[in-house]
Amino acid sequence: MEVPAPGASPDAGDGGARRRLDAYAYLSAPERLEHVAIMRVFCGTLLADLAVPDVVAKLREAGGPGAGLDADTLTGRLEKLVQWGNLLRSSHTVKATSISEYQRSRSRYQLSKLGERIQRDADGVLAEADAAREVSNELLALVERGLRELAELVTAPGGIEPQDGLERVSTLFVQFTEFADSVRDFYAYLGQVLARYDLDSAEYQGFKELLLDYVEAITEDVAFRAPRISGALDTLWPHLPGLLARLDAHAQGLTGLSPQGDGRPETRIQRSRGRELADWEGLRGWFSDTDGHGSQVDQLRDATLRALQSLLANAKRMLRSATGEMSRRRDLLRLARWFDEAAPQDAHDIAVAAFGLYGARHLGIPPATDEVVPAATSWWTGPVVEVPVALRERGSRAPRGRTSSAEDHSAQKQRLREAARQRAADRAAAADELRSASGRFTEVRLTSAALGLLLELLATALGNAQLRRRAGPVGERATGFDLDAAHSEDAELGIRLTVRRTAGTWCVLHSADGDLLLEDLELDIGRISATADGEAEVSVS
Repeated sequence: MEVPAPGASPDAGDGGARRRLDAYAYLSAPERLEHVAIMRVFCGTLLADLAVPDVVAKLREAGGPGAGLDADTLTGRLEKLVQWGNLLRSSHTVKATSISEYQRSRSRYQLSKLGERIQRDADGVLAEADAAREVSNELLALVERGLRELAELVTAPGGIEPQDGLERVSTLFVQFTEFADSVRDFYAYLGQVLARYDLDSAEYQGFKELLLDYVEAITEDVAFRAPRISGALDTLWPHLPGLLARLDAHAQGLTGLSPQGDGRPETRIQRSRGRELADWEGLRGWFSDTDGHGSQVDQLRDATLRALQSLLANAKRMLRSATGEMSRRRDLLRLARWFDEAAPQDAHDIAVAAFGLYGARHLGIPPATDEVVPAATSWWTGPVVEVPVALRERGSRAPRGRTSSAEDHSAQKQRLREAARQRAADRAAAADELRSASGRFTEVRLTSAALGLLLELLATALGNAQLRRRAGPVGERATGFDLDAAHSEDAELGIRLTVRRTAGTWCVLHSADGDLLLEDLELDIGRISATADGEAEVSVS
């Protein structure tokens, strides 16, 4: 893991990333073979600065694309590599006994760290990109044993010796890194192979045995050891901060180069694997799901399943082929050569023989009913008619395919049931709240659900009420109406509301949505309970 020193990094941001990516430019330049030969000369040395004559001599000794470069052309290539960041100009003092020797040796170059890293990776790609890399399965057993022994030593009284712990941690991460890289390389190669559509029977047989034997052995071994490795990591995890602190105290390494506020220039340190907690988090995430996105073991199992599905797809294509092979590349190339060499009329005959592509014919498909097309209208300029796929591709009018299955609405029904159940629970809670608040509405503050239920019952009660004209003094006309006791109830919730009109009374309902003032009305809320004979019994609170 690369750990930046405190303070702002000079390579931070898009500018630093762009400069690093420029170092790959020599691999895509027109003279890339010559650039690669030059970089191999510099990668064969350690802390050596070479002048143009030295590079010319080494290129001619090695042979290849760079052997014919003269000094002037080579100087231009070296300057471009300096510009891209792959080489650095040397600062060593030149000692020359003559002017000609000084002119030959004044420009000296040495390899940059970034250039060496890129060239090393490029050589690896060129040498082994198409090769099938074996999975280092034996390293997984060593990782399991190393973690188990490390956990036993760390949890023992007195802990582990720092030097012993440092050796075990370094060995453990070297083994794990090699195993993980070999797994990724092998599955990348496997995906490249399975993407081919021109496998013959011999190749298919070989890859079938590879999948059924080798891949199955890998996945079984990983699935067998992953729980054990996860268990050892769980045991070791609480002790990791103390272990890493002891290792840092014992062997500080290059961390002393990082500035500590003393004015020294910033130096970025790339720690050894296993010396940072992030390395252990990556190791743990490989074998167990720690972030909710699945572990590498799960991805390995899914990749194996997809590989087997691709193998079965290749098998189906081969079975449908009359010749036993899926690839028709050779036949198609021969047909293309015939087309290229044939005269125009002969090409038409070849197309008819090969693909059944006869001249255009007018199909008797009626147009839309709202369109009137005269008989003299040419099909070339007439309206377009939608041709069914079966008729267009196979010349068949018979319907094909199977009837689509009925759509499964079980999940939607379950969501609706849960929503209805929640609404019923909310209304029951609101009914309990109203019964407990009856008779003391001025003292409590109702929730929104309770007020809504009360207004619903009140509207029903007023709708069911019987109005009678109020009797006035003898010989005078009546001045208004009286409201007999109005009722409304909800048998499911077991609640009953009684509304009475009483002149000069006020009923104030306080709620989260505001206050409601009822003039000349009294509210009584009771409970409905079933009696033994099945009739409802009302108790007023």
